[in-house]
Amino acid sequence: MESKQSKLPKLVPVMFAFFVMGFVDMVGTATNYVKADFALSDTMANFLPSMVFLWFFFLSVPTGLLMNRIGKRKTVLLSLAVTALALILPMFAYNYPVLLASFCLLGIGNTLMQVSLNPLASCIVSGEKFASTLTFGQFIKAIASFIAPIIASWASLHFGNWRLLYPVFLAFAVIATAYLWYTRIEEEIPKDRSSGFIQCLKLLGDSSVLLLFLGIVAHVGIDVGVNTCAPKIIMERLALPLEKAGIATSIYFLFRTLGCLSGSFILAKFPLKRFFAVSVACMVLAMIGLFVCKSLIGIYVAIALVGFGNSNIFSMVFSRALYYLPERGNEMSGLMIMGLIGGTVFPLLMGVLSDAMGTQAGSVIIISVGVAYLVYLAAKFLKKA
Repeated sequence: MESKQSKLPKLVPVMFAFFVMGFVDMVGTATNYVKADFALSDTMANFLPSMVFLWFFFLSVPTGLLMNRIGKRKTVLLSLAVTALALILPMFAYNYPVLLASFCLLGIGNTLMQVSLNPLASCIVSGEKFASTLTFGQFIKAIASFIAPIIASWASLHFGNWRLLYPVFLAFAVIATAYLWYTRIEEEIPKDRSSGFIQCLKLLGDSSVLLLFLGIVAHVGIDVGVNTCAPKIIMERLALPLEKAGIATSIYFLFRTLGCLSGSFILAKFPLKRFFAVSVACMVLAMIGLFVCKSLIGIYVAIALVGFGNSNIFSMVFSRALYYLPERGNEMSGLMIMGLIGGTVFPLLMGVLSDAMGTQAGSVIIISVGVAYLVYLAAKFLKKA
């Protein structure tokens, strides 16, 4: 068995890739700026993040099958290259069609990465420490999510161009690609490479797999939903400009980052099912706050609660899924990441309902549906030994 010293050089480039994975969360920040720049409705603006997460539905399972053929590391390298291309496009042209293309590429790259990076980490760390390692990876990912709105706001205020965020993130993507390219990681070759798309989808016929899949759908829908609507809630209720209201997104990702960091230690010492229940309870309180609070501090507290509560849901559900059917790890990874389609469904429904109601309360209603499902899933977790 490898020592901690021998594992560390291999884990570092993987964690760099987790940082690049976090670039997908810039879509919430970008969407708000694009909406202001092009005077879009909520429905049209929320179509942009939907273009990112749409690819998780179509490409997740094929990516799992691709891993069976070319390996996890090469799949991650491909994902980094596609992500870099997505970041390059807006640096040369800034219009709605180019942004749609950029967001689509960002979604494709992130799909490849989400499916392959977690299993690649399992080639280095396994057993009981895998869930906490995934949570630490989510902490690294959350750092990128946290700094995106800060960089965009700073660039907008000082240079009048929020898009300076793109070259900054591109530099990190190039570094991560080079680092992983020169790192060799041993992978187990799957015994059965012949699994097909339909065979993978049939795994959803298992009630436990379906429950976990929908848990990922709800988690990502809440994540993207709060990321997108938090500044809008503050702008609507307190009449603050976007540059100031955008700090709400940073608060969400700050507490999601702190939640991931603390979760990596908590999950190593306490039962997953109890921590899952506590996390969901935080989100229930947050939804109540987002409905009733009209003060800036109150809204910030609610956003912080949902950020902390939602921070470890993915790691807990994903690790439970991989260990439920370990012999079908690549296919299970693809299925679970397909659940990121929640990032497409939730913003579209939020945009339609908020436009119909004329208030961001419509967005909060849709997010609350996701939280309600996680309450149900927490009850299922608590029933199991």
